[in-house]
Amino acid sequence: MHGGFVMKYNPSDNPYPSARQVVYANKGMVATTQPLAAQAGLDIIKAGGNAVDAAIATAACLTVTEPTSNGIGSDAFAIVWAKDKMYGLNSSGKAPMGISIQKLKAAGHDVMPKFGWTPVTVPGAPGAWAALSERFGKLSLSECLRPAANYARQGYPVSPVVAANWQNAFNAYDRNRQTGFDEWFKVFAPKGRAPLAGEIWASPNHADSLEEIGETQAESFYKGRLANEIAAASSKQGGYFALSDLAGFSPEWVEPITVNYRGYDVWELPPNGQGIVALIALNILKTGNSPKKDTFETYHRQIEAVKLAFSSGKQTVTDPAHMEVSSEDLLSEDYAAKLSELITEKAQLPSAPLPKKSGTVYLATADGEGNMVSYIQSNYMGFGSGIVVPGTGIAMQNRGADFSLEPENINSLAGGKRTYHTIIPGFLTKDGSAVGPFGIMGGYMQPQAHVQVLMNCIDFKLNPQAALDAPRWQWTGGNDILLESGFPGDIAEKLAELGHNISITSDVGTFGRGQIIWKENGVLAGGCEPRADSAVVGW
Repeated sequence: MHGGFVMKYNPSDNPYPSARQVVYANKGMVATTQPLAAQAGLDIIKAGGNAVDAAIATAACLTVTEPTSNGIGSDAFAIVWAKDKMYGLNSSGKAPMGISIQKLKAAGHDVMPKFGWTPVTVPGAPGAWAALSERFGKLSLSECLRPAANYARQGYPVSPVVAANWQNAFNAYDRNRQTGFDEWFKVFAPKGRAPLAGEIWASPNHADSLEEIGETQAESFYKGRLANEIAAASSKQGGYFALSDLAGFSPEWVEPITVNYRGYDVWELPPNGQGIVALIALNILKTGNSPKKDTFETYHRQIEAVKLAFSSGKQTVTDPAHMEVSSEDLLSEDYAAKLSELITEKAQLPSAPLPKKSGTVYLATADGEGNMVSYIQSNYMGFGSGIVVPGTGIAMQNRGADFSLEPENINSLAGGKRTYHTIIPGFLTKDGSAVGPFGIMGGYMQPQAHVQVLMNCIDFKLNPQAALDAPRWQWTGGNDILLESGFPGDIAEKLAELGHNISITSDVGTFGRGQIIWKENGVLAGGCEPRADSAVVGW
């Protein structure tokens, strides 16, 4: 199918401060947070690969060129549009079977630690690359990982935002030095400090691991030499991993979930991800009148809808095998109407009734054949756990930090269980045709930003770049709202009068980093995040 519709925005209309314009192309496009990774993905398309090959190449490159947010030890999720059909991939790993609430409490933990081996779950990114390549790729996995391996071996100049985040991570790990951190400092601070912007950084062991993953279709990572290195490091440093935890992992193909928002179908992946939070919020927002751009009423209703959606999500979302409420119930029109009735003219603490039972990188790719990919992978908190497996360059995520050590919590820790996951790729269709991939990474900011950016596009007719440029708000708990410094002052004052506790920050990094590619009449239109080193490149 080929969509003949046009989203009615002015591509030259940039109402917010930005030096960026919409990028157009028709043979291929890649948008992500680091320019070298974006170009690597586009080079793969030019070499005969498709959008899926490009996504794999870009994702692998980001483990090298933006290690501050992801690594080989990341988890990953993807939505793929191929041959006019949508596919979802959940490649998040489970907690090791040997871990338990009882063991952690006996070790003196009241909450899940953020650093060290304890919060590490089985990494899914290498498995995602192999699964995507096997099902949809035109090139071999080795070919797709080669650009990343080359950058790791030969080195590359660090980009500005990455350098700043690297320094922040160095400071955090330096303050919290513990067993297992020595390898992180050896690999990521070889001069005794974080690399500066424009400084060349290389990681030959990282290159070797990428090449081995490519040559073995990721088998080495889960059942071979690299798996042995991971399990041995865990055992030596007091972790809970066994070889069987890695060998038992496989990515899961899932059916994306959707709601229709004002004529467009918005797609997210089902739990254990938090994409359902964005869909619940959009379901609430569509029950009201058409929102008006840049009014305090619109922002107030957005904020209250997000608070209710998060309240629902935090009570229900975990590993699907442990969920007590279905996605269908949470996304029903009746439930949205009940939540909508709870919104008043004043800010309220989030409390949603339940229906009856029944640091991250994002990238978007598209090719000239109609394939499109929305892909996200993450080490969670910056570099993640601080653990780097000796001799491999593999930085391990700390996704398990989101588990609860309270047995009655829906997201309580258990061996072999997946935790509530914050990283969520998005996709937009209309009348059965692909509009395109979108995503905004950034922990619990992600569903909030999905709502804001989609409303910018659909309700306010902003082009993809302007939709990302617009100032954002962030709910941080209770009635506390964080605003970007460019947020309209008069609207901020009105929100405060409604009971929102308003704070303004100049730290743009907390508001998420997004990318968009829309396809209209056979032409690709891309926007990229002004809050990062982002690039959207086309052919």
